[in-house]
Amino acid sequence: MARPSARLSGWLAGGSLVVFALVLAAALVYSVNDGLLAAAMLAGCGFAAVIVLGGAINLSPDDTRSEATERTLRVATGTLAHLHGGLTEENARAICALLLPETSAVGIAITDTETVLALEGALDTPFVPGTKNAKPTLEVLESRRMETFVSVDQESQDVRRFSIGNRRAGHAFGIIVPLLVQDRAVGTIKLYYRRGLDIDRTQLAIAEGLGSLLSTQLSSIELDRQAELTARAEVKALQAQINPHFLFNTLNTIASFTRTNPTKARDLLREFSTFYRRTLESSEKTLIPLSQELEQTRRYLKIEKARFGEDRIVETEHVEEGCGELPVPSFLVQPIVENAVRHAMRDDGALSIDVQVATDGDDILIAVADDGLGMDKAVADRLLASARDAGPSSSSRGTGMALRNVAERIERFYGVGSGVEIVSKPGEGTCVTLRLAGARLRLVELRRKGE
Repeated sequence: MARPSARLSGWLAGGSLVVFALVLAAALVYSVNDGLLAAAMLAGCGFAAVIVLGGAINLSPDDTRSEATERTLRVATGTLAHLHGGLTEENARAICALLLPETSAVGIAITDTETVLALEGALDTPFVPGTKNAKPTLEVLESRRMETFVSVDQESQDVRRFSIGNRRAGHAFGIIVPLLVQDRAVGTIKLYYRRGLDIDRTQLAIAEGLGSLLSTQLSSIELDRQAELTARAEVKALQAQINPHFLFNTLNTIASFTRTNPTKARDLLREFSTFYRRTLESSEKTLIPLSQELEQTRRYLKIEKARFGEDRIVETEHVEEGCGELPVPSFLVQPIVENAVRHAMRDDGALSIDVQVATDGDDILIAVADDGLGMDKAVADRLLASARDAGPSSSSRGTGMALRNVAERIERFYGVGSGVEIVSKPGEGTCVTLRLAGARLRLVELRRKGE
């Protein structure tokens, strides 16, 4: 097994630069996504500087730098795989075991804000997993800055800081790096050393790089979690809009059938119960198969037919083979169909609603067309603007709210190029088309994984 000193040059030449590059790249992505242009420019300049520096400095042979880069990327991938569940004891143990061989430290620990979660290495210390954080760790959590200290074995009594030029033989030494999520300390990573001579600028850079890497990954996971919670909140908001009028109208319809057609009333009540059970189940899921969303839409139309009359609503559906497997946000098609029933139906005659799903290159299109009242271009443009405007000024209820909710969620899940298109003509009808960018490729990948 290679001596720790042999690994240090690799980290210094390639590993540290790659860690910093990964952190800067992540910062650049988040800054652009959040519209923080100044931060994005700084991160971009830093990223470019790292690339230039990495190419200009020749501290070690190419094969050594390549090995260091490969090791760093492997470490980054491994830590990310273990962090998806957050800072737990199990995840912390796995990360400590993964990181220890990459440093000159004799031990590595990870803590949350209160206790030690994991400790790896041949180290005699009272601060084992499950014990409360000592004073230096609490100070780092409060200051959110990396610190070094001596006498790890008596950490709670001896918290004397030292600089690189002030090392004391016979003491244990350590580096504590805060783990930050949105500038909030959620834990620390601690590297332990037996000699002060083992801590040099390279080890400090490695410790800082590991702390930045873990912090970036924790921040990314937190953003994903918040996005999922936001998506669920949006679904519940859409439910709140749909529920009141539909609930009361359906109950009144069932009540009328209890006198004229008790058998149909029982069937309709059973259908209504299934519809709402599926509605509640869907609200707890981020994505559901498109076939399930279409089934729920058909169930909604069946209830509305009972209310208006079987001959007042005529639905057709054409789904390209295989597209029903596509994972989509719940309440994607039903709100658009409901808008057609609420706003496009004439006083007499049938309303035809046609739902079509087809591929278009790498995208998938979902179109809901009706032959109802339609609208002029000004109204259609206003609805489309409302669907594209996520600001507070676009908080109008009804059709605009439903379309905006749908538009926001497909853009979140399918990215750039996704959106809503409205084509309508007074007296002839309306067609609302949802474009799910790259959805066909996702479907192909999903099938490949299922084989």
